[in-house]
Amino acid sequence: MNLSEIYTKNENEKYASIVYHQINKNMNNTMAVGEYIGGLRTEAKHLKSGQVVITDAPVDNLGKGEAFSPTDLVCAALSSCMMTIMGQVADSEGIDLRGLKTEIVKVMASNPRKIAEIAITFSHGHLAATQVQKQKLMNAARTCPVALSLSAELKQTVTFNF
Repeated sequence: MNLSEIYTKNENEKYASIVYHQINKNMNNTMAVGEYIGGLRTEAKHLKSGQVVITDAPVDNLGKGEAFSPTDLVCAALSSCMMTIMGQVADSEGIDLRGLKTEIVKVMASNPRKIAEIAITFSHGHLAATQVQKQKLMNAARTCPVALSLSAELKQTVTFNF
């Protein structure tokens, strides 16, 4: 039952008021808002920073492909999360991680349409780190929150070139 159904089907104003209060309470944790613009395009706005991300459906799925698709953002989010957690490890180990790059490949399945595999290749031409530190960085990448949140069915292929 969605919110509009609660308001139209429930004559008890006290109950509706409680539901409204609970929803408003949860809104305090809202980190972003989204809007469907039309033409298979959406916009998401990060509330704290005001940054806006636009998505388009990909050309092979009736869209314009003029911006990241939602599934592109999932793949980019995995890469960004991995690098962020690696950055935390690098900072604690005294490693300069600047210049770390990723190449991201998304493989889609067709039935049902979903991401089948995300392949991320990390590269850094001059990483000054011991083998133990490099292993810590690789472990950090593989255990970032996004990696752990994705379905076990989604294949994550991660390659490190450093």
